[in-house]
Amino acid sequence: MDITNIETIPGKTIIAHYGLVSGSTVRSKNAFRDIGASLKNIFGGELKNYTKLLDETRQEAVSRMLEQAKALGANAVVNVRFATSDVAAGAAEIYAYGTAVRVE
Repeated sequence: MDITNIETIPGKTIIAHYGLVSGSTVRSKNAFRDIGASLKNIFGGELKNYTKLLDETRQEAVSRMLEQAKALGANAVVNVRFATSDVAAGAAEIYAYGTAVRVE
């Protein structure tokens, strides 16, 4: 399935429009990761465990969005965007959304 953050798929024509599709997931921090993050905050550097957590969370949100698009009969999702929000102390949501379409 094609997925893009622009309004069209270059070289292809949109022949059907199915509307908004989305996927989200909420993840919480891990106490062990927090200990490592606290040390990194003192000494500086990338918080690799959090980077990995965010990457996994984005992938899950996109996967859920694509499942919804497939169920509608789409073969592409255009104009994809991401949003994040704090849901509770130590937990955050990543929300992926876009427009499900059929392209040729």
